[in-house]
Amino acid sequence: MPGERATDRVVLGIGGADRAKFLHGLVTRDVGPPGAGLTYSAILTPQGKYLADFFLLDRGDDILLDVQAELAPKLAQRLSMYRLRADVTITDSGLSVARGLGDPPEGAFADPRDPSLGWRGYGMDGGAPVIDWDAIRVAACIPETGIELIPDDTYILEAGFDRLSGVDHRKGCYVGQEVTARMKHKTELRKGLVTVAVTGAAPVGTPIMAGDREAGVLYTQAGGQGIAYLRFDRAGEPMTAGDAKVTWKPA
Repeated sequence: MPGERATDRVVLGIGGADRAKFLHGLVTRDVGPPGAGLTYSAILTPQGKYLADFFLLDRGDDILLDVQAELAPKLAQRLSMYRLRADVTITDSGLSVARGLGDPPEGAFADPRDPSLGWRGYGMDGGAPVIDWDAIRVAACIPETGIELIPDDTYILEAGFDRLSGVDHRKGCYVGQEVTARMKHKTELRKGLVTVAVTGAAPVGTPIMAGDREAGVLYTQAGGQGIAYLRFDRAGEPMTAGDAKVTWKPA
């Protein structure tokens, strides 16, 4: 299948001699060496909450950072704040993003989050968007920036970043690392994103009720399924989100 142009993305270029070391101290997963392909990563608040997620690609002389367009200005501003005296430049690369399904064409890279998400390429031609990415995301429980991933609110482990290869618990310190490590090693997750069966439909952000108690929130829906943020101790039968019926079967 030919690729389509992702019109909602911006690609920043991170240059300068200190670029890799600079990012290492900030993000949840290190950029790989040149030739290693895409890395999926995020930057957090000092309190361990999500600010932005993105793809990193080391091209040898710079590092590309592929981020949702609405988050790009604030992310560039935050990176500049942390730069201090480091030899780092942050610019808009001007590159477009193409993405598609199937084997990556020459010059493109597999999406590291899940095989169902296909590939991404930079500075490549792409057609008008035609792929139903929501259906793919819902089936694989892939959170989306600004929908399931909410700045200053989401904890990345509850959003499944372990499963999405978006965090490396063996790397050195990064902003928010202490909270993330504590959630990983000292507590059992009691809340998180899951795929649920949905009969009917409800607006994104509709509370999920288990009887008279709120059990979570329903987000993206497609093909009779949805991505839900659930409190596992309250999730049971029956559950509703507005006029929709919600069913969850733990794996």
